Amino acid sequence: MKRVLYIGFIVTLLLQGCGSYNGGELVGISGRSSFEEPEPFGMVRIPMGNFTMGQNDDDINWAFNQSSKTVSVPSFWMDDTEITNNEYRQFVYWVKDSLIRKELADRSEEYRLFDRDDNELVDKDDKLRINWDAKIDFDNDEVKDVIEEFIYQPKDRLFGKKEFDTRKLVYRYYWIDINLAAKARNMYDAGTGQYNGYWVDETGNKVPITGREDFIKEGEVHVYPDTLVWVRDFTYSYNDPHTNNYFSHPTYDQYPVVGVTWKQARAFCAWRTDFLNASLIKQGNAKVSAYRLPLEAEWEYAARGGIDLGKYPWGGPYLRNVEGCLVANFKPMRGNYVDDGGYKTVPVGSYEANGYGLYDMAGNVSEWNANAYDETTYSFSHDMSPGYVYQAKKGDSPSVKRKVIRGGSWKDVGYFLECGVRAYEYQDSAKSYIGFRCVRDLLGENSIY
Repeated sequence: MKRVLYIGFIVTLLLQGCGSYNGGELVGISGRSSFEEPEPFGMVRIPMGNFTMGQNDDDINWAFNQSSKTVSVPSFWMDDTEITNNEYRQFVYWVKDSLIRKELADRSEEYRLFDRDDNELVDKDDKLRINWDAKIDFDNDEVKDVIEEFIYQPKDRLFGKKEFDTRKLVYRYYWIDINLAAKARNMYDAGTGQYNGYWVDETGNKVPITGREDFIKEGEVHVYPDTLVWVRDFTYSYNDPHTNNYFSHPTYDQYPVVGVTWKQARAFCAWRTDFLNASLIKQGNAKVSAYRLPLEAEWEYAARGGIDLGKYPWGGPYLRNVEGCLVANFKPMRGNYVDDGGYKTVPVGSYEANGYGLYDMAGNVSEWNANAYDETTYSFSHDMSPGYVYQAKKGDSPSVKRKVIRGGSWKDVGYFLECGVRAYEYQDSAKSYIGFRCVRDLLGENSIY
């Protein structure tokens, strides 16, 4: 009798725990909190709309790779300026701090995370989870020994100065390859309880899919910008001051970061997403959508600032305003780099914003887009958020490692400032004239009313 009462008591608790179902009516799950997405810091909302994507003026290269096409895009958030040196430095410093904390966690329990039963928590790679709230005592001898491991060795030091070895600044991140998971051949077979598909590794071999883990991909990126791009990009040109100071000196904090590859830009987006969501979860809030590089169509739509068929982001067909002043940082005329007020890059937001409140969508630095570059993209892509995104592998041909860059830069002539003009660079290349900005999907906003 007692056993029957005990079972009945458990069933009652289970029913109470599942909540009320209102007499069998379909009412949804109760207790779901409402969510109203706040405006992200440093971003502006780009409204959904349609526009004519492609070249709106003469194709002086006769490339025929940007034919006009009407497309539609949903609402999204976009950084109002390019990512600055100081913003990217926050990423670099976080990676540096995490490396030190990981090493400390291997040596001391004080820097580890434990569950309620005092069991050590580990991550996907069986590495100890870090206690980010633990305060580092830099006067502690053990901490000093750890930091010493990340400092340039004596033979690599300039005048004996101790500096952090930037070659050790590596960021590891993960993502789910939803395109791979969406392939029909890779669908889960509920009848057999198995996957029947495969994925292709870096060497081109087909690897059978055995579980969800095969859709989880890993990226590992050196995060420090290539400061030598200023010398490498320009032969017989004196650029030593920028090489030595551009990323490190506070004078350049509000200048756009350069010397970052497409892969580094994607890694920054992954870090920025995790960094924000970790804070939101800690505060008891819902996560937001991921930061990412803009699709080519999103970038062009945002650059036009609501003016369809506009040649430049400011709408007009000219590079000067009514006062005769140049309205962007580029290479006017021949070799007269200073006529627009900037010799090389200038601080972000130095020129007027476009109709959406975005700065420097033309000039200053070109910007990485998410898209892989293909001359025929406009012909085969969809007219709804068109995008051809491909994560090239080491063994792939160079042609599929090309990524779209947009907007023109301080060293480009005016043609590349046009909204519809596209160019490319290789995903592993870092240049002194290419930076980036992030976008983020706007959740739940799909109506014009």
